[in-house]
Amino acid sequence: MISRSRRCQVFVGLAGSLLLSALPVTAIAGSGADAQASAPQRTFWSSLKLQKHRSPDAWLRLREAFRLSHETANPRVAEWLEWYREHPQHVERVAAQARPWLRWVTLQLRSRDLPGEIALLPFIESGYDPTATNPGGAAGLWQFMPATGDAMGLSRTAWYDGRHDVVAATGAAMSYIRQQADRWYDGDLLLALAAYNAGAGTVNAAREAAANRGDPIDYWHLRLPAETMAYIPRLLALSEVIAEPEQYGVVLPEIPDSVQFAQVPTDGPLTLSMAADLAGVDPQTLRQLNPGFKRASTRPRGDATILVPVAVKQRFLANLATLPAAERTVLDRYVVRRGDTLSAIAARFGASVAEIRRENGLEGSTIRVGQTLTVPATAIAQNSNAGR
Repeated sequence: MISRSRRCQVFVGLAGSLLLSALPVTAIAGSGADAQASAPQRTFWSSLKLQKHRSPDAWLRLREAFRLSHETANPRVAEWLEWYREHPQHVERVAAQARPWLRWVTLQLRSRDLPGEIALLPFIESGYDPTATNPGGAAGLWQFMPATGDAMGLSRTAWYDGRHDVVAATGAAMSYIRQQADRWYDGDLLLALAAYNAGAGTVNAAREAAANRGDPIDYWHLRLPAETMAYIPRLLALSEVIAEPEQYGVVLPEIPDSVQFAQVPTDGPLTLSMAADLAGVDPQTLRQLNPGFKRASTRPRGDATILVPVAVKQRFLANLATLPAAERTVLDRYVVRRGDTLSAIAARFGASVAEIRRENGLEGSTIRVGQTLTVPATAIAQNSNAGR
């Protein structure tokens, strides 16, 4: 979000014209949202199924929230409509990644009186991947730059990056868009969305230049950077495709008309692995739901809020209430030194080899000098080699 250089991929569109796709650089390089979405992954939401003949679903609720004019007759929008018609698999892949988040994001927009089309911005920004990063510094579902994230209250520490936290970043993105619309553009959301992409300074300068030329100062008459010129048309075209998927050969994945995760307190420090044990789910599930935590753990001191599948909320809370304080191990980093073995490190920190393997995704006991391992933070203070 804002001044992300070299984020555009160029597509040859109708009649040889150029279409600029605001896909993250990670996706362009083959390791981003599209590449990740195309590789089979075991996720908790891959097992979500709609009941047979259940209606409505999350897509219908999203369509009901649409309020913007999709401008399908506009040539800039029409080019994107044709591109989506020729690449339905792109929409389908990203839509699959949106499954755990889309219904919740739509509900947040409704609570803030914002149009449903904004729920599709992460399609463009990150491929609906909250772990997405950009070489220019943008990160998360909504691709906040560090300075903008800081200004919107998204904290960044050694333990946590709020830009990757779906709940925190979604609230910040919606607040930013509303602030831009109200402060600069008399509520004009297209201009606010352009500012979300290019920055208010760029959009305001383009409006001033348009006024000096005697042109209207609405979005469609501004001369903006190429990415921003494509940004709104692409969003409106995508919204039209979601509104009428059959017309564009798109088969959307089933998404239930209910939020699939719940926010729960940790009442103190907690590793995501321990939280998974309390909830009775695979640790990878909680890592996928809580990408804001950089070390698979909340910070060593204080409370936190994490996301768990809604179906296991009560089980988690019941087990948390009986968890002894002594078992609230959190994780920090340890840098492997010459002569270290996994068993020696485990003994030094009072942990088991199996625990360290699990936290670090190790299948065997091979480690290398300079490798960073996650270890129990309760023992970190006893060892000056702990990385911070």
